Amino acid sequence: MLAFKQYSNHLLFSMLFMLGIFAAGCGSSDATIAPTPESAATAIATSPINNATGLAINGCVTAYSEKELNASSVNGDTFTLTDGSTPVAGVVSYKDNTLVFKSSADLSASAKYTATITTGVLDANGVALLESDMVWSFTTGAASDLTAPTVTSTYPDVNATNVPIDRSVSTLFSEALDPATVGAGTFTLTAGGVSVDGNVSYGGNSMVFNPDANLSPTTQYTATITMGVKDLAGNALAVAKFWSFTTGATVASVLLPVSLATAGNFVILAKTAVSTTGATHITGDIGVSPAARTYITGFSDTLFSDGTYATSSLVTGKIYASNMAVPTPTYMTTAISDMELAYTDAAGRSLPDYTELYAGDMSGKILTPGLYKWGTGVLITDVGVTISGGATDVWIFQIAGDLTVNNGAIVTLTGGALAKNVFWQVAGGTGVSLGTTSDFKGVVLAQKGVVVNTGARVNGRLLAQTAVTLDANAVTKPAN
Repeated sequence: MLAFKQYSNHLLFSMLFMLGIFAAGCGSSDATIAPTPESAATAIATSPINNATGLAINGCVTAYSEKELNASSVNGDTFTLTDGSTPVAGVVSYKDNTLVFKSSADLSASAKYTATITTGVLDANGVALLESDMVWSFTTGAASDLTAPTVTSTYPDVNATNVPIDRSVSTLFSEALDPATVGAGTFTLTAGGVSVDGNVSYGGNSMVFNPDANLSPTTQYTATITMGVKDLAGNALAVAKFWSFTTGATVASVLLPVSLATAGNFVILAKTAVSTTGATHITGDIGVSPAARTYITGFSDTLFSDGTYATSSLVTGKIYASNMAVPTPTYMTTAISDMELAYTDAAGRSLPDYTELYAGDMSGKILTPGLYKWGTGVLITDVGVTISGGATDVWIFQIAGDLTVNNGAIVTLTGGALAKNVFWQVAGGTGVSLGTTSDFKGVVLAQKGVVVNTGARVNGRLLAQTAVTLDANAVTKPAN
């Protein structure tokens, strides 16, 4: 109760402060500090990634959007593939936020192809998903993919007991699937031979069965994945997957999201420095405090005429620093204070649902909503991790050590999970390291720094109490 009262008082002060700025600035809008309005995303996850090599010649090209799309806008005009300047014939499909281009014939071996998704792709509200056409290239290998997919992980685990009655059932596969083969006919759940009503969704390498209602308490259920499931090359699951689990008598605990307050106006916020090299692009506002503007490096930024913020060709948004013109210094002080309060909130959540899970190595696992606590560092290898849940579910990861995401690792959100509801509270002495070409999701609250290595992408926020270091990255604020 005391913590809530302290936060409420701070929030009230922040609101009064912002109201005062607005009142003082009436008739002079330049005096008002406001976050950059929401804009279209600049990047979505792709497979293969840019400059990848070795794609099977019978493989597909896919892209995944966190936003639900207008299905009619995903077609052969808005998603194309070319061999040099020659268009590749193929079929474009869309399901469960996944766009798929499947060529009509095998691709050429050891050839470079270029994929394009245009601004003609619209979200469910009819707004362009991208601010400009997204173009990426890859090179094929010499052979076809003839390997059948396999189930690598399940939630609940095989023979698990005391499973909360309000949870979805998830499976993780060894590779990406053809979304067209994911559905009620290939993923079923039964109890005593009676089918459970629900819907099946797909994301990344995972399938999710979401029951229409809570499961029955203290009941054994059997999940089945049939051989109708296929990978993107058309290889079917070699053996059907069956496993059972038993429910408990209660629902899972409900977490409230961490309140970021004014720190949530920023996609990158740091105390000491924000630096970049290479072709970085940031969607959202960035800021430093108490460090000055000179500690924002590599952006070739230009100070706005009234001195309250700067702009850069690398940033779709505004750049703020503590030594800019009034009212920016106070705005930044408040944002940093809110960042610290958010960190304290995340670190102070008690009664974790999971403690020291998988000894800190979450690679290849499915993580359902809840509070997770580790007294060590946490590792995600190139196998990646899947975060499975609904649009209102919350994940808080309390990490006493560092968070290390290896090169090429992908944090996959599935079942409707949103990046804005995934919080990584990292207390380690080094902080957070996101490996080259990794694809990370969620809000980082780091007591130290964040290093984003070459080509890594982030859908979320990087909020660090020291520095954020970038190298040719795409960092995009999460969708609301």
